[in-house]
Amino acid sequence: MGLISKLQGMFGGGRRVDIEMRFERLRSSVSGTMSNFFVARDRDHGNRTVGVKLCDIEKVDFFEARFKGLNKPSEGEIALGMKHPNVVITYEYGLTNKSQPYLVMEFVDGPGLQALVNNRESGILENRRSGMIRQMADALAYGHRMGYIHRDICPRNFIASEDLSLVKLIDFGLTLPAKKEFMIPGNRTGTPLYMAPEVIRRRSTDKRVDIFSFGVTCYHLLTFELPWPFSEATGMAALQHDSSPPADIRKYRPDLNPALAKLIMDSMESNPANRIQDMETFLGHLKKIPQETN
Repeated sequence: MGLISKLQGMFGGGRRVDIEMRFERLRSSVSGTMSNFFVARDRDHGNRTVGVKLCDIEKVDFFEARFKGLNKPSEGEIALGMKHPNVVITYEYGLTNKSQPYLVMEFVDGPGLQALVNNRESGILENRRSGMIRQMADALAYGHRMGYIHRDICPRNFIASEDLSLVKLIDFGLTLPAKKEFMIPGNRTGTPLYMAPEVIRRRSTDKRVDIFSFGVTCYHLLTFELPWPFSEATGMAALQHDSSPPADIRKYRPDLNPALAKLIMDSMESNPANRIQDMETFLGHLKKIPQETN
């Protein structure tokens, strides 16, 4: 089966969308690992402001080829089924008139978590971080209940409202069903600085890879630092994640609630058997911790 035929099967094979005719671009495109994203006015839906994700055909095909014959749902199918206040809303997905996969989603007019952790001098996160972590954990726990492993939990894939009162999980481009056939060794995908050891070492995986990445993400949000030193953001950096212990979070945040500090550190255990075992357990512990100044 050719590439275009495969994409038609994955994305429904319905009517093709002329992106430039339908959408008025409002902001320049942002390039991602497998896609470009831009903010636009949707002429077909009352000129509502939306986010449009255009996927790279070759990169999508390369990723999907790993799961040939396994009936893997597409990113669009997964995203469209996610209905949670802390997960970005996807309105539709399909193919453009150039056979390029696209998704249309709600536009959240606020900063990404990556920008926030890169701007430690602003002070904007003061007294907000523990509340944000609860929302992020809720989103990930929901995704797990829906039967998926996100596989790319990192600051880049959370976005906040302008006042930081709302946080949403985005981007299901690397998401897989939590089923045996999708968890075999060899699928080394994700963001290296947040990647679980079993991913970088090409071992069997499960939902606990997200828990590890979530622990690193929370650590970064709370300290503006990463648990391991790095000189390059590649898989080489991720090799440290089971060869040396992470720096204790209290090194950077001695004022942090001890229970929260332990929860974050327990989430980053290199051995999955010693890690927090599921996001419901993480949430259970988190809800017992007062939302104090963090």
